[in-house]
Amino acid sequence: MPRRFLFCLLLTCSLTLPAQETRQTLHISAGEWPPYLSSQLPQQGVMAHLLRDVLADEGYQVEFRFLPWPRAYAAAAAGRFAATAVWMHKSEREQDFLYSDPVLDEQFVFFHLREVRFDWQTFSDLRGLTLGGGLEYSYGPAFDAFLERGEVPMERVSSDQQNFEKLLKGRIQLYPQERNVGLAALRNLPGAAAQITHHPRPLLVNQSYLLFPKSLPGSELLRQRFDQRLQQYRDSGRYQRYFDDLDQGKYSAPQATLNLP
Repeated sequence: MPRRFLFCLLLTCSLTLPAQETRQTLHISAGEWPPYLSSQLPQQGVMAHLLRDVLADEGYQVEFRFLPWPRAYAAAAAGRFAATAVWMHKSEREQDFLYSDPVLDEQFVFFHLREVRFDWQTFSDLRGLTLGGGLEYSYGPAFDAFLERGEVPMERVSSDQQNFEKLLKGRIQLYPQERNVGLAALRNLPGAAAQITHHPRPLLVNQSYLLFPKSLPGSELLRQRFDQRLQQYRDSGRYQRYFDDLDQGKYSAPQATLNLP
């Protein structure tokens, strides 16, 4: 084949091929919080799946980096991540972040041993008990203030597994945690679900958010685009389908593969 003809053929092909779409990659920090967020779950959990799809529809590719919660927060606040997922509202966090519209509705309850008779109406009913808690966790302004006054002691550790093991050993008497998160953790502790239950009264009915660091100049625009697309998901019914799938077990991992920290 003559060289001139070959050159013209290659040039024609290059002009007629569609330009490949290039997507900006957004890195989001997160903590392990199954079934909502986890490096070891299908789609990295229901929240990771939802957030990834919302941002994909805005033209972004999303990669999650799972870190201990304090590091996930601090690294994002310093601008090393485009966002961090997911956090409840605390006024002091507004110094570092812009809040998205709510992405998750949560219900926190007190987990306790089945053999222990426990009931409560007000926080004062908890006096005399030792609580377990998570690092950097907020349990809402009212309960956070109750804890800060030293009304009851809370021993904070890094994982649900540690807290439930302490509960089984009697080292703590109560563990406040989001209901679905606690139940997911119990499914991966052999025999624990038969010994541990939760009180039906919610400690907190709460919403959580995706946080965008104020230290990055593009955060405000990114937040606006995210919120607009998220609202479209809600209006179309697509948002609810993720949580219907959660209820059907589509984000569950086989017990043998889930290795909580």
